[in-house]
Amino acid sequence: MTKRYLIPVILLIVFALAACGSQKAADPTPAAATPTPVAEPTPSPTPEPTPTPDPAAELLAGMTVEQKVGQLLVAGINGLEPGEDGAQAVADYQVGGIILFGRNVESAEQLTALTNGLKGLNGDYIPLFLSVDQEGGRVDRMPPEVADLPAAYQFGQIADPDQRMNACFALGQALAAQCAAFGLNLDFAPVMDIWSNPDNTVIGDRAFGSDLASVTSAANETAYGILSGGVIAAAKHFPGHGDTAVDSHYGLPVVDKSVEELLDFELVPFRQAIENTCVYGAYVGNPAIPVIMVSHILMTAIDPGRPASLSEPVVTGLLRQEMGFDGVVCTDDLTMAAVSDSYGIGEAAVLAVEAGCDLLLVCHEADNLTAARDALLEAVNSGRISQERLDESVYRLLSLKLDWELTNDPVEVPDVDALNEQIQAVMP
Repeated sequence: MTKRYLIPVILLIVFALAACGSQKAADPTPAAATPTPVAEPTPSPTPEPTPTPDPAAELLAGMTVEQKVGQLLVAGINGLEPGEDGAQAVADYQVGGIILFGRNVESAEQLTALTNGLKGLNGDYIPLFLSVDQEGGRVDRMPPEVADLPAAYQFGQIADPDQRMNACFALGQALAAQCAAFGLNLDFAPVMDIWSNPDNTVIGDRAFGSDLASVTSAANETAYGILSGGVIAAAKHFPGHGDTAVDSHYGLPVVDKSVEELLDFELVPFRQAIENTCVYGAYVGNPAIPVIMVSHILMTAIDPGRPASLSEPVVTGLLRQEMGFDGVVCTDDLTMAAVSDSYGIGEAAVLAVEAGCDLLLVCHEADNLTAARDALLEAVNSGRISQERLDESVYRLLSLKLDWELTNDPVEVPDVDALNEQIQAVMP
């Protein structure tokens, strides 16, 4: 190669080496590799909370329409034994309860056998309300061996406030003991009416007094005594039967008072019962009244067309919405003349449910029970009473039975002497 060609080649090599050397000096470390993106961890789904078991809802879901309608009814029976009408009510119609009267009671042994027999007919089905009107005084359903309790009025008129409240609480516990001794679990007591009309014969000394204060405190303390004794209490006769002169067993009493007047007087004891039956001293458990009985009284200022027991403005409007009661509403006996003179028993039963009542008393005659049941079934099947409305009442009834742990277990014939000692101890 000639010198003329050699020099350019040498220069090219030198420049190339210099360029490589300068590049290495400027970037002595190799370029970092581009990091691979790391996927964000997928959050674990928040576990759904385990639903709280609702035994009443579970029972309700498995019931037929016939069984649901049966739970709305409390039936009266005629004899000293369950008999054919008892078997029909309990075994065939699967009623929610039975109510006993003096006609069903002969002795302590017989009454125990009767309640056990009714439970036996019920088998392992939803336990019955075994109910009674046990107030003391002239409304007493106990066997003759059991000592009598004085009328409510005698307790309500005890002058010393502390002594009066202690006596009323003890009265309630004695009433509960009488009922529980014979397997009865629901007492339609106490009377919360204010005996403000001296011509009122159906209430009279069944009330704790004629003034607002004594009735509110005495009746509610008695109610709490019943509840604390393990028996369901039912306040009656909403919205107040004390200022009437007509006996609803034989006719329709009419009350012309305004809602404001009722709220200031007749309804005060019931409002107290809804909020807290224990008005004196300490209490344990739920002191709110679980059941309120609605009477057959025409409240013209609220509903001039229908008695309270069949009136939606009274039951749903006044008792539930205005006064906030969410427990069980029961009717007085639908066979009483205040209702039966104007409505057939079947229509009365349907109207009572439409009004918002949950438990319907049909205290006399098996034919009346059949008529009420048939009318309710027809009303549900036709859509007049919706499934939702039916389920609402049945759910309340099942919840009450479960809350109070009603059972079909038989009871032993009670120790009447011990029961009488408790009764004697509460005498005013």
